Amino acid sequence: MARAARDGGLIRPMGAFSKILLCYDSSREGRRALIQGAELAQQSGAETHLLAIAPGVGGAMTEAPSAIAIGNEEKYIKDVLREGVERLHARGLVAKGHLVFGNPIDQIPAVARSLGVDLIVVGHRPCGPIARWWAGPGNAQLLDRVNCSILVSIDTTENSDR
Repeated sequence: MARAARDGGLIRPMGAFSKILLCYDSSREGRRALIQGAELAQQSGAETHLLAIAPGVGGAMTEAPSAIAIGNEEKYIKDVLREGVERLHARGLVAKGHLVFGNPIDQIPAVARSLGVDLIVVGHRPCGPIARWWAGPGNAQLLDRVNCSILVSIDTTENSDR
């Protein structure tokens, strides 16, 4: 794991973060990001927030969803969020969970700004579902939409699908 992060042209130690937003979706990449973010939060004593996003419910679906489908998706995302918070609690962290609806490329920066975080932690696998968090419609980059540092957790154990 890297030991320094670039923030506004300055390099600061990774442990210098005071408020961390972990983006979690229960995928292998999301779990890896959760673990790395939790380690940083433990080392720094940072306030920890966990974000789960229900994409498509906020109007991004192309077909009219049924109330049952929306209810099932919302329940699933709530379960994912609960699982993530429980994993953090098991590591001795106090974490607040946040559930939002919509496009991750819009929601991650919005939640980060509203909470005033100084680090966002996301998981990434090229060509995987998390890759969509990096580029939204019109190739809007997550990096260009936030004013804080971002830690990208990459699982280096599996390179077979690159």
